[in-house]
Amino acid sequence: EPDVTIVSGLKDAVVAEGDDVTFRCQVSHENARDVEWKLQDVALQNNEMNEISVEKGKIHTLTLRKVTEQDIGTVTFRVGPHTSTA
Repeated sequence: EPDVTIVSGLKDAVVAEGDDVTFRCQVSHENARDVEWKLQDVALQNNEMNEISVEKGKIHTLTLRKVTEQDIGTVTFRVGPHTSTA
């Protein structure tokens, strides 16, 4: 299995309370396994508040819905040993 690396990392975002915010990270290979999103070191699952998806096989996206002050913090994307934060 090829070593998947991060081609394009996360970018910082500032949003108003109640808005949605989307983070994108592009990886080098499609169908990357061992992928994880975190907010403030807490692993995120795909649910009504967090939409986790993959576009075009290589662009991993995380949308945080209706953010609140409690969502302030560091978002981390990890694939294998590689990480990107915003």
